[in-house]
Amino acid sequence: MKYIEITIKLEHRAIEPALAALDMIGIDDAEVRDPHDAEEIMADKETYEWDYVDEKVAADIGKQPEIHIYHEVSGASDGMTEPAADQSLSDDDRRFTASVKAAMEQVKKDFDEGMYGGQEPGDIEVTAEVKDDSLWKDKWKEYFKPAHISERIVVKPTWEEYKPSEDEIMIEIDPGMAFGTGTHETTSMCMKALEKYVRPGMSMLDAGCGSGILSIAGAKLGASDVLGVDIDEEAVRVSEENFRLNGTDGVCRAITGDVTEGIRCDGRIYQADIIAANLMAELLCMISQGLSDHLKKGGVLVSSGILNEKEEMVKSAFESAGLTVKEVMHDGEWCCVIAEK
Repeated sequence: MKYIEITIKLEHRAIEPALAALDMIGIDDAEVRDPHDAEEIMADKETYEWDYVDEKVAADIGKQPEIHIYHEVSGASDGMTEPAADQSLSDDDRRFTASVKAAMEQVKKDFDEGMYGGQEPGDIEVTAEVKDDSLWKDKWKEYFKPAHISERIVVKPTWEEYKPSEDEIMIEIDPGMAFGTGTHETTSMCMKALEKYVRPGMSMLDAGCGSGILSIAGAKLGASDVLGVDIDEEAVRVSEENFRLNGTDGVCRAITGDVTEGIRCDGRIYQADIIAANLMAELLCMISQGLSDHLKKGGVLVSSGILNEKEEMVKSAFESAGLTVKEVMHDGEWCCVIAEK
Protein backbone atom coordinates (compact mmCIF):
# COMPACT_ATOMS: atom_id res chain seq x y z
CA MET A 1 0.00 0.00 0.00
CA LYS A 2 1.25 3.47 -0.90
CA TYR A 3 0.55 6.42 1.36
CA ILE A 4 1.49 10.07 1.69
CA GLU A 5 3.21 11.14 4.89
CA ILE A 6 2.86 14.87 5.44
CA THR A 7 5.23 16.37 8.02
CA ILE A 8 4.60 19.80 9.53
CA LYS A 9 7.55 21.25 11.43
CA LEU A 10 6.55 24.14 13.65
CA GLU A 11 7.06 25.83 17.01
CA HIS A 12 5.30 24.62 20.18
CA ARG A 13 3.07 27.72 20.31
CA ALA A 14 1.71 26.96 16.83
CA ILE A 15 0.65 23.36 17.51
CA GLU A 16 -2.87 24.04 18.81
CA PRO A 17 -3.71 26.60 16.08
CA ALA A 18 -2.37 24.15 13.48
CA LEU A 19 -4.49 21.28 14.85
CA ALA A 20 -7.55 23.53 14.86
CA ALA A 21 -6.87 24.47 11.23
CA LEU A 22 -6.50 20.81 10.28
CA ASP A 23 -9.73 19.98 12.06
CA MET A 24 -11.46 22.64 9.98
CA ILE A 25 -10.54 20.73 6.80
CA GLY A 26 -11.62 17.38 8.24
CA ILE A 27 -8.30 16.03 9.54
CA ASP A 28 -8.77 14.99 13.18
CA ASP A 29 -6.30 12.09 13.43
CA ALA A 30 -2.97 13.88 13.12
CA GLU A 31 -0.02 12.59 15.18
CA VAL A 32 1.74 15.20 17.32
CA ARG A 33 5.38 14.70 18.31
CA ASP A 34 6.17 17.43 20.81
CA PRO A 35 9.43 17.10 22.79
CA HIS A 36 8.18 19.97 24.96
CA ASP A 37 5.82 17.51 26.73
CA ALA A 38 8.71 15.25 27.73
CA GLU A 39 10.68 18.30 28.83
CA GLU A 40 7.88 19.30 31.23
CA ILE A 41 7.64 15.78 32.66
CA MET A 42 11.39 15.46 33.19
CA ALA A 43 11.48 18.89 34.84
CA ASP A 44 8.83 17.81 37.38
CA LYS A 45 9.85 14.23 38.13
CA GLU A 46 8.45 14.21 41.67
CA THR A 47 4.90 14.51 40.33
CA TYR A 48 5.18 11.34 38.25
CA GLU A 49 5.92 7.69 38.88
CA TRP A 50 7.48 5.45 36.28
CA ASP A 51 9.55 2.30 36.07
CA TYR A 52 11.28 3.12 32.82
CA VAL A 53 11.88 6.09 30.52
CA ASP A 54 13.23 5.27 27.06
CA GLU A 55 16.54 6.95 26.31
CA LYS A 56 15.06 8.23 23.04
CA VAL A 57 12.65 10.43 25.03
CA ALA A 58 15.50 12.31 26.70
CA ALA A 59 17.41 12.47 23.40
CA ASP A 60 14.44 14.13 21.65
CA ILE A 61 14.18 16.97 24.18
CA GLY A 62 15.04 20.21 22.43
CA LYS A 63 14.06 19.06 18.96
CA GLN A 64 11.46 20.93 16.93
CA PRO A 65 7.87 19.72 17.31
CA GLU A 66 6.24 17.97 14.36
CA ILE A 67 2.74 17.05 13.25
CA HIS A 68 2.44 13.96 11.05
CA ILE A 69 -0.49 13.15 8.78
CA TYR A 70 -0.90 9.87 6.91
CA HIS A 71 -3.08 9.64 3.81
CA GLU A 72 -3.58 6.49 1.74
CA VAL A 73 -2.91 7.06 -1.94
CA SER A 74 -6.26 6.77 -3.68
CA GLY A 75 -5.64 6.21 -7.37
CA ALA A 76 -4.13 6.86 -10.75
CA SER A 77 -2.21 9.89 -11.84
CA ASP A 78 -2.97 12.55 -14.43
CA GLY A 79 0.76 13.21 -14.90
CA MET A 80 1.31 15.76 -12.14
CA THR A 81 4.40 15.13 -10.04
CA GLU A 82 3.78 16.60 -6.57
CA PRO A 83 4.66 15.42 -3.98
CA ALA A 84 7.92 13.51 -4.20
CA ALA A 85 7.78 13.23 -7.99
CA ASP A 86 5.44 10.25 -7.75
CA GLN A 87 3.33 9.43 -10.79
CA SER A 88 0.77 7.30 -8.92
CA LEU A 89 -1.06 10.21 -7.31
CA SER A 90 -4.59 11.16 -8.26
CA ASP A 91 -6.00 14.67 -8.34
CA ASP A 92 -7.64 13.94 -4.98
CA ASP A 93 -4.28 13.03 -3.47
CA ARG A 94 -2.77 16.31 -4.62
CA ARG A 95 -5.76 18.31 -3.45
CA PHE A 96 -5.43 16.70 -0.01
CA THR A 97 -1.77 17.72 0.24
CA ALA A 98 -2.50 21.20 -1.11
CA SER A 99 -5.29 21.67 1.45
CA VAL A 100 -2.86 20.95 4.32
CA LYS A 101 -0.35 23.46 2.95
CA ALA A 102 -3.10 26.05 2.54
CA ALA A 103 -4.31 25.48 6.11
CA MET A 104 -0.80 26.10 7.45
CA GLU A 105 -0.51 29.27 5.36
CA GLN A 106 -3.74 30.42 7.02
CA VAL A 107 -2.26 29.71 10.47
CA LYS A 108 0.73 31.93 9.63
CA LYS A 109 -1.64 34.64 8.40
CA ASP A 110 -3.73 34.46 11.58
CA PHE A 111 -0.60 34.88 13.70
CA ASP A 112 0.52 37.83 11.58
CA GLU A 113 -2.88 39.47 12.01
CA GLY A 114 -2.59 39.28 15.80
CA MET A 115 -5.14 36.53 16.47
CA TYR A 116 -2.74 34.95 18.98
CA GLY A 117 -1.77 37.93 21.11
CA GLY A 118 0.88 39.30 18.82
CA GLN A 119 3.10 36.20 19.02
CA GLU A 120 5.28 35.31 16.07
CA PRO A 121 4.32 31.97 14.51
CA GLY A 122 7.90 30.92 13.87
CA ASP A 123 8.68 28.76 10.87
CA ILE A 124 5.97 26.36 9.69
CA GLU A 125 7.41 23.96 7.15
CA VAL A 126 5.23 21.45 5.30
CA THR A 127 6.74 18.53 3.40
CA ALA A 128 5.04 15.55 1.76
CA GLU A 129 6.52 12.21 0.77
CA VAL A 130 5.00 9.19 -0.90
CA LYS A 131 5.94 5.95 0.86
CA ASP A 132 5.30 2.26 0.27
CA ASP A 133 4.69 0.21 3.40
CA SER A 134 5.48 -3.03 1.57
CA LEU A 135 9.15 -2.03 1.75
CA TRP A 136 9.29 -2.12 5.54
CA LYS A 137 6.20 -3.64 7.10
CA ASP A 138 7.78 -7.11 7.48
CA LYS A 139 11.41 -5.98 7.79
CA TRP A 140 11.32 -6.27 11.61
CA LYS A 141 10.69 -10.01 11.28
CA GLU A 142 14.36 -10.46 10.38
CA TYR A 143 15.28 -9.58 13.96
CA PHE A 144 12.90 -11.92 15.79
CA LYS A 145 14.38 -15.42 15.87
CA PRO A 146 13.83 -18.47 18.11
CA ALA A 147 15.18 -17.62 21.57
CA HIS A 148 16.16 -19.81 24.52
CA ILE A 149 14.41 -18.06 27.41
CA SER A 150 15.28 -20.54 30.15
CA GLU A 151 17.04 -23.88 30.41
CA ARG A 152 14.13 -25.67 28.69
CA ILE A 153 11.83 -23.01 27.24
CA VAL A 154 12.29 -21.79 23.66
CA VAL A 155 10.09 -19.04 22.21
CA LYS A 156 9.82 -18.77 18.45
CA PRO A 157 7.82 -16.63 16.01
CA THR A 158 5.21 -18.43 13.94
CA TRP A 159 7.09 -17.97 10.64
CA GLU A 160 10.39 -19.47 11.84
CA GLU A 161 11.23 -23.18 11.69
CA TYR A 162 12.63 -24.77 14.85
CA LYS A 163 12.82 -28.39 15.94
CA PRO A 164 12.97 -28.62 19.74
CA SER A 165 15.02 -31.27 21.42
CA GLU A 166 13.32 -33.93 23.51
CA ASP A 167 13.74 -31.89 26.73
CA GLU A 168 12.82 -28.51 25.29
CA ILE A 169 9.46 -26.77 25.58
CA MET A 170 8.56 -24.66 22.54
CA ILE A 171 6.17 -21.70 22.65
CA GLU A 172 4.99 -20.04 19.44
CA ILE A 173 4.10 -16.34 19.58
CA ASP A 174 3.19 -13.99 16.74
CA PRO A 175 4.54 -10.62 17.94
CA GLY A 176 2.39 -8.87 15.37
CA MET A 177 -0.61 -9.60 17.61
CA ALA A 178 1.00 -10.12 21.02
CA PHE A 179 1.91 -7.87 23.93
CA GLY A 180 4.88 -9.97 25.03
CA THR A 181 7.36 -12.23 23.27
CA GLY A 182 9.29 -13.55 26.28
CA THR A 183 12.60 -11.90 25.48
CA HIS A 184 12.35 -9.02 27.96
CA GLU A 185 14.23 -9.62 31.22
CA THR A 186 11.09 -9.45 33.34
CA THR A 187 9.27 -12.10 31.29
CA SER A 188 12.29 -14.37 31.01
CA MET A 189 12.83 -14.27 34.79
CA CYS A 190 9.18 -15.23 35.34
CA MET A 191 9.61 -18.17 32.96
CA LYS A 192 12.76 -19.31 34.73
CA ALA A 193 10.93 -19.15 38.06
CA LEU A 194 7.94 -21.05 36.65
CA GLU A 195 10.30 -23.71 35.34
CA LYS A 196 11.66 -24.05 38.87
CA TYR A 197 8.37 -24.03 40.82
CA VAL A 198 5.60 -25.46 38.60
CA ARG A 199 4.79 -29.09 39.33
CA PRO A 200 2.50 -31.41 37.33
CA GLY A 201 -1.17 -31.01 38.28
CA MET A 202 -0.81 -27.54 39.78
CA SER A 203 -3.38 -24.82 39.27
CA MET A 204 -2.04 -21.46 38.07
CA LEU A 205 -3.30 -17.87 37.89
CA ASP A 206 -1.68 -15.50 35.38
CA ALA A 207 -2.52 -12.02 36.68
CA GLY A 208 -2.29 -9.47 33.88
CA CYS A 209 -1.86 -12.19 31.25
CA GLY A 210 -1.12 -9.88 28.28
CA SER A 211 -0.18 -12.25 25.43
CA GLY A 212 -0.77 -15.33 27.60
CA ILE A 213 2.84 -16.40 27.22
CA LEU A 214 3.29 -17.15 30.95
CA SER A 215 0.04 -19.13 30.98
CA ILE A 216 1.29 -21.20 28.05
CA ALA A 217 4.63 -21.77 29.80
CA GLY A 218 2.82 -22.92 32.95
CA ALA A 219 0.65 -25.35 30.99
CA LYS A 220 3.58 -26.80 29.06
CA LEU A 221 5.50 -27.20 32.33
CA GLY A 222 2.69 -29.38 33.69
CA ALA A 223 0.03 -27.13 35.28
CA SER A 224 -3.35 -28.76 34.71
CA ASP A 225 -5.59 -25.70 35.19
CA VAL A 226 -4.38 -22.25 34.10
CA LEU A 227 -6.51 -19.12 34.36
CA GLY A 228 -5.30 -15.92 32.66
CA VAL A 229 -6.85 -12.67 33.89
CA ASP A 230 -6.53 -9.20 32.42
CA ILE A 231 -8.52 -5.97 32.66
CA ASP A 232 -7.99 -5.48 28.89
CA GLU A 233 -10.45 -7.38 26.69
CA GLU A 234 -8.00 -7.29 23.78
CA ALA A 235 -5.36 -9.01 25.92
CA VAL A 236 -7.90 -11.74 26.73
CA ARG A 237 -8.66 -12.21 23.02
CA VAL A 238 -4.97 -12.39 22.10
CA SER A 239 -4.26 -14.80 24.96
CA GLU A 240 -7.00 -17.17 23.83
CA GLU A 241 -5.68 -17.02 20.25
CA ASN A 242 -2.19 -17.90 21.48
CA PHE A 243 -3.57 -20.74 23.62
CA ARG A 244 -5.08 -22.28 20.48
CA LEU A 245 -1.88 -21.70 18.50
CA ASN A 246 0.13 -23.59 21.14
CA GLY A 247 -2.39 -26.37 21.73
CA THR A 248 -2.90 -25.36 25.39
CA ASP A 249 -6.51 -24.19 25.05
CA GLY A 250 -7.65 -27.37 26.79
CA VAL A 251 -5.76 -26.32 29.93
CA CYS A 252 -5.60 -22.52 29.63
CA ARG A 253 -8.47 -20.05 29.56
CA ALA A 254 -8.53 -16.26 29.83
CA ILE A 255 -11.14 -13.94 31.31
CA THR A 256 -11.58 -10.22 31.84
CA GLY A 257 -11.22 -9.42 35.52
CA ASP A 258 -9.45 -7.66 38.39
CA VAL A 259 -7.80 -9.61 41.20
CA THR A 260 -8.55 -6.80 43.65
CA GLU A 261 -12.27 -7.43 43.10
CA GLY A 262 -11.96 -11.20 43.43
CA ILE A 263 -11.83 -13.65 40.55
CA ARG A 264 -14.66 -16.12 41.05
CA CYS A 265 -15.06 -19.56 39.47
CA ASP A 266 -17.94 -21.87 40.32
CA GLY A 267 -19.23 -19.31 42.81
CA ARG A 268 -16.06 -19.07 44.91
CA ILE A 269 -12.79 -17.14 44.91
CA TYR A 270 -10.37 -18.83 42.55
CA GLN A 271 -7.26 -19.96 44.41
CA ALA A 272 -4.13 -21.25 42.68
CA ASP A 273 -1.04 -23.21 43.63
CA ILE A 274 1.09 -20.69 41.75
CA ILE A 275 0.50 -17.13 40.55
CA ALA A 276 2.49 -15.28 37.89
CA ALA A 277 2.26 -11.49 37.92
CA ASN A 278 4.52 -9.60 35.52
CA LEU A 279 3.38 -6.06 36.35
CA MET A 280 4.79 -2.68 37.37
CA ALA A 281 6.12 -2.42 40.93
CA GLU A 282 3.48 0.11 42.03
CA LEU A 283 0.68 -2.05 40.65
CA LEU A 284 2.05 -5.15 42.41
CA CYS A 285 1.97 -3.22 45.68
CA MET A 286 -1.60 -2.07 45.04
CA ILE A 287 -2.89 -5.59 44.34
CA SER A 288 -0.67 -7.51 46.77
CA GLN A 289 -3.56 -8.41 49.10
CA GLY A 290 -5.66 -9.55 46.14
CA LEU A 291 -2.81 -11.75 44.93
CA SER A 292 -2.45 -13.23 48.40
CA ASP A 293 -6.19 -13.92 48.60
CA HIS A 294 -6.00 -15.90 45.34
CA LEU A 295 -3.05 -18.00 46.49
CA LYS A 296 -3.51 -21.34 48.27
CA LYS A 297 -1.69 -21.93 51.55
CA GLY A 298 1.80 -23.06 50.63
CA GLY A 299 1.37 -21.54 47.15
CA VAL A 300 4.03 -19.52 45.33
CA LEU A 301 3.79 -16.03 43.83
CA VAL A 302 6.18 -15.20 40.97
CA SER A 303 6.29 -11.47 40.30
CA SER A 304 8.39 -9.27 38.06
CA GLY A 305 8.27 -5.94 36.23
CA ILE A 306 10.18 -4.54 39.22
CA LEU A 307 13.15 -2.21 38.94
CA ASN A 308 15.96 -3.13 41.35
CA GLU A 309 15.51 0.08 43.34
CA LYS A 310 11.85 -0.83 44.00
CA GLU A 311 12.60 -4.34 45.27
CA GLU A 312 12.26 -3.47 48.96
CA MET A 313 8.98 -1.64 48.38
CA VAL A 314 7.45 -4.72 46.72
CA LYS A 315 8.83 -7.13 49.32
CA SER A 316 7.36 -4.99 52.09
CA ALA A 317 3.94 -4.94 50.40
CA PHE A 318 3.97 -8.72 49.98
CA GLU A 319 4.93 -9.29 53.61
CA SER A 320 2.09 -6.99 54.71
CA ALA A 321 -0.26 -9.17 52.66
CA GLY A 322 0.79 -12.30 54.55
CA LEU A 323 3.42 -13.58 52.13
CA THR A 324 6.99 -14.64 52.87
CA VAL A 325 9.70 -13.75 50.35
CA LYS A 326 11.52 -16.93 49.28
CA GLU A 327 13.88 -15.72 46.59
CA VAL A 328 14.81 -12.70 44.48
CA MET A 329 16.24 -13.01 40.97
CA HIS A 330 18.06 -10.18 39.18
CA ASP A 331 18.71 -9.52 35.52
CA GLY A 332 20.19 -6.16 34.57
CA GLU A 333 18.11 -3.36 36.11
CA TRP A 334 15.14 -5.65 36.83
CA CYS A 335 14.30 -8.17 39.54
CA CYS A 336 11.81 -10.97 40.11
CA VAL A 337 10.43 -11.43 43.64
CA ILE A 338 9.20 -14.93 44.54
CA ALA A 339 7.05 -15.24 47.66
CA GLU A 340 5.15 -17.99 49.45
CA LYS A 341 1.90 -18.02 51.41
